Amino acid sequence: MLYFLLPAYNEEANIGALLDKIRALDPKLPRYQVLVVDDGSTDATAERVHEKQSLMPVKVISHKVNQGLPASLRDGIAAFLESAANDTDVLITMDADNTHEPLLVPQMLHWLQSPDDVDIVIASRYQKGGQEVGLALSRRAMSRVVNLMLKALFNIPGVTDYTSGFRAYRAEVLRRAAKVYGARLIEATTFSATAELLLKLRCIGVKAREVPLVLRYDQKNGGSKMKVARTILDYFRMMFRVAASRQPGGLAKRECGGV
Repeated sequence: MLYFLLPAYNEEANIGALLDKIRALDPKLPRYQVLVVDDGSTDATAERVHEKQSLMPVKVISHKVNQGLPASLRDGIAAFLESAANDTDVLITMDADNTHEPLLVPQMLHWLQSPDDVDIVIASRYQKGGQEVGLALSRRAMSRVVNLMLKALFNIPGVTDYTSGFRAYRAEVLRRAAKVYGARLIEATTFSATAELLLKLRCIGVKAREVPLVLRYDQKNGGSKMKVARTILDYFRMMFRVAASRQPGGLAKRECGGV
């Protein structure tokens, strides 16, 4: 079975369009469930989601107050692992702001079902054919520098976009990571949680592949929720934490640290 995880905070202007795009893919998708983590939204995000529940399988996980992306990812992954009946079930994570195009999902599923035993498929801005539309030059530069740094310190074959939130995971690899790390699976406090999860999956041995992503910030209504200075600082803390620590479950520092 296929699951979509959409962490959402004040996305009333965007999430309805994204859900409509997912529903339009019905003929091309296996049986699926959408999990929306409403992270303490103060607008009509929940109402926009509830409007779609008679049209498609959508479940809402509600936070009474805003807790940030890391908590939304943790709770969404936990809900997925609780619901997934088979290790071959798949979790697709996407931003809820309509910047990710669900049309990529069938291609991502194809690679997970290939004989190559791929564990994660990442939609990458840096693969040939990928690009960023409508994103400020400063944000593009920051993302590029962070990704080059992560690639240099924590090389994962086949991965160029460590910070993309548009990914497909096999249930088996997330279940294994949850068993190894427990509550430490995501310790970041900002958007660096996305990269942290990938680095910790690297520690347990995963095979990754990428498909080109055209990031459509021109379709997003509303401003960015990223606090840039705090996020950059958290990236450095996260990288140091992953590189310096001896991981649980018998994983040695040399397997999980950087170069």
